Order: sequence, then structure tokens, then C-alpha cells
Amino acid sequence: MIVESSVEVAVPPQVAFAVSQTTGATRLRWDPFIRRQAFLDGATAPAKGVRTLTRHRSGLRMVSEYVSYRPPTNVGMKMVEGPWFFVVMAGGWRFTPLPGGGTRAVWRYSFTCRPRWLAPVAERVGRLLLRRDIDRRIAGFARGCTDPEVLASVSEAGW
Repeated sequence: MIVESSVEVAVPPQVAFAVSQTTGATRLRWDPFIRRQAFLDGATAPAKGVRTLTRHRSGLRMVSEYVSYRPPTNVGMKMVEGPWFFVVMAGGWRFTPLPGGGTRAVWRYSFTCRPRWLAPVAERVGRLLLRRDIDRRIAGFARGCTDPEVLASVSEAGW
């Protein structure tokens, strides 16, 4: 199953990419999904192979690994461990410059559920729930791309 949402923001791809990769309090300013997120294994920044622990606002937790990290065009992650009902859970961002400035940002989830006999129903329900989630998250991302504190944070980080 694939769920996707997109938005156009009035910042260049480098800034949009940087906003999508914010952490800590800056991330919490725009992302309604996350209660807490941290790099694992001593990592201090995102990169291919880096793992993160994310705690959802509901309390669910997931360990994810970056499978691609190509600023400012795309980033992808896959679940390494997480909620029992996902066999596979992955997500990714794509950033495309718009004519005249700005960026089109696309956020995509890909998932399959278990147990197999329940997957057809679980995946339909999951698609509805994840659609609502991804739409809220990308709307938050768009707000983050206009938030002076978020933009100052990515500017200070050198983006």
C-alpha cells in the first residue's frame, strides 16, 4: 500500500529539505506526529545507514534506518523494528524546484500489514489512518516552512 501527500512551499529545495530533517524542539514545532525522536548508535546527524528511534504521540515506537539521504532532493527511511502489525513500513521525501521559485514536496509512506489473513482489511484501514496522518504532517511541514523559528534554526545549521 502506498499513501502520498504533497504541498508547494515558497522556499528553495535546500531549505525545504532542511526543514524536513529538523530534530528536537524545532521538529516538534511543525510535526504533529512525533512526541520524541533521537538518533541511535552515537549518530548526531542524518545519513544513509543512520538509525533513529521515534515515539508517536500515541506512544507507539519505531526504529527506522535511513536508506537514502541525498540533500536537497530526497530522503528515504525504512522501519527496522516497530508496531507488530507492520510487516513493512517505509517513508520518504522528494523535493522538486518549481519554476519561479519554491519547492514541491512529496511525502510517501509504503506499508504492508500482518497477519496475512487480515491484511486486506488492515491495509484499507491503515491507508485511511495514514492518509489522515500524512496530510496533517505535510500541512505541518508547510507551516514549518513559514515559521521564523524553524527557518532560523535551519539557517543556523548552515542550510
